[in-house]
Amino acid sequence: MRKPIAFCAAVLGLACGTSAARNSGTSAGVPQGCNVDSDCAASPATPICVSGACVAGCANDASCDIGQTCDLSSHRCVDASGPTTGGTDAGTLNGNDAGVDASDAGTAVPDAGDAGVTVADAGTNATAIVVRYPSNGHKLTLRGNGAGLNWAAGAAMVDAGGGTWTYALPVLGTDLEYKPLLDDQIWSLGPNYVVPVGVGSDIAPRFTTPAGRIEAHPSWPSKILGNTRDVWIYLPPSYDENTLVRFPVIYMNDGQNLFNDATAFGGNSWHAADAMNNGAADGTIREAIILGVSATSDRMGEYTPVPDPNDGGGRGDLYLRFLVEEMKPAIDASFRTLPGQGTTAIIGSSLGGLISAYAGVTHAETFGLIGAVSPSTWWDNRYILGAIGAAPASAQKLVRVYVDSGDSGPSNDDVTNTAQLAKTYRGLNVSVDYVVQPGGQHSEIYWAQRLPGALRFLLGPR
Repeated sequence: MRKPIAFCAAVLGLACGTSAARNSGTSAGVPQGCNVDSDCAASPATPICVSGACVAGCANDASCDIGQTCDLSSHRCVDASGPTTGGTDAGTLNGNDAGVDASDAGTAVPDAGDAGVTVADAGTNATAIVVRYPSNGHKLTLRGNGAGLNWAAGAAMVDAGGGTWTYALPVLGTDLEYKPLLDDQIWSLGPNYVVPVGVGSDIAPRFTTPAGRIEAHPSWPSKILGNTRDVWIYLPPSYDENTLVRFPVIYMNDGQNLFNDATAFGGNSWHAADAMNNGAADGTIREAIILGVSATSDRMGEYTPVPDPNDGGGRGDLYLRFLVEEMKPAIDASFRTLPGQGTTAIIGSSLGGLISAYAGVTHAETFGLIGAVSPSTWWDNRYILGAIGAAPASAQKLVRVYVDSGDSGPSNDDVTNTAQLAKTYRGLNVSVDYVVQPGGQHSEIYWAQRLPGALRFLLGPR
């Protein structure tokens, strides 16, 4: 297990220690990183992803280098004679993969993502497969169900250097299923990959690591709040094996309840690591880093946006500043993260769900993915409904919002108010998934059951 993070002087006023050695090139403060074009949807002026940054792309042939033309379907420059593996940034390969969908411009670590590396020629539908994996003396092969590939023997990939492997395909008449193999012996983990006709495929697989791991970081300090708390960090299966990949980050409140029954309220954890590992195994959930941020003795204060006449509280703005100003810079500097708004989530339950919803009001530029699990919508006469509804039209738009509740138990899990919360989000023209679990009550048992669905919606598939 690695040593706990040495928090950076610029962030927390402490010695950086060895954290710089673990910094894989994240450039803090970049407003819009990417791995795929969809990560750039919030930036209409820079709609495509090239080399980890959202850029405008080409508008016509004059925008391209000599010998290239502008493919108006993708706004990328392609060789006039056929497909190219570069975008507007010649020589850079950028594409799709297991659980990543935004990156950081200027990173020294190649991103794994999906559009842009295997550019198809609009006239020939010729495509290529690009695989990102550090060679370390190994070779990669492919097996598949057509286009010169078969499931019995591997076809060698070309080592293009820097952990990039390529394989040129003939014109496809139908989608191709395939899998890479390590030394033509070890199959990649997870379901088959698919090359759609005329699109190509760019992946960053794993071969030997079926599950992620959890690091404990006790007594994480906060100058803003003047306290410390324990933090658990889940690193997904590909993190250690495929060092060319960066990952979305999920900030989860009540971190003590996520991974370990011994520390969870009532002895029932959310089994969050199992949910992520299972989703990585079947390809239904993108791999991501989870920050399990424990609650303190001032949980009610830190998880509430304003005081309630009967219950007090109201230090939520300080708690969110702690996450945004202290914790996130330290995490982005020490781990291979995708720091953009579209790949940063905050999830919590009960009061933790309330403060997650509030984060979408006050810090939407940071948290584009919101998970409000059985949120305490009732707090201060349903304050959160008015706060969300009053968000100015000019505010940063959220990407996806997950809202749920049960409908049973002493409080009926606040189902009526939470339905109104979902309705309020839909009024903002935000992508919303609203779930009511029949028989579900306000407890970790039911939240653990609903977590995989929340992750599938917020993170999407591999």
